[in-house]
Amino acid sequence: MARQASSARARTGEPPVKEERPEAEREALKLEGMIHERVRLGILCALAVNEALPFTDLKALLETTAGNLSVHARRLEEAGYVSCKKSFRDRTPHTEYRITAAGRKALESYLGHMEALIQATRKQ
Repeated sequence: MARQASSARARTGEPPVKEERPEAEREALKLEGMIHERVRLGILCALAVNEALPFTDLKALLETTAGNLSVHARRLEEAGYVSCKKSFRDRTPHTEYRITAAGRKALESYLGHMEALIQATRKQ
C-alpha cells in the first residue's frame, strides 16, 4: 500500500513522504554518530584505558590541533560521555578529561556493534 502511494506521488510530481523513525531509533543513531567520528572515538578509547588524561596528552596522542580536540571534547562532554576539570598549575591552565559511566557504556555498545558488523562481514 505504501509502495503504491509512493509511485502515485512520483507520477504526479509530489515529493515522497518522509517516514518518521521512532524516537528510540533516532536517539540510537544519533549516539552512534556521536562516537563514530575519528577524534571522538580516539578520545573515548584513550580515556577508557587511562584514569584521566590532560588536554596536551590527548592532543599529542590523537595528533590533532588544539581547536579540533577542543570542539570534539566539548561535544562528548555535552553528551555526558566525558567530564572535564579545568584548573591552574603554576598560573598555567590545566584541563583534564575523564570518561564517565555513560561514556564507557556508550563506547562498549559501539564497539559491540562494530564487532558484530565485522563478524557478519567475515561470514560472507
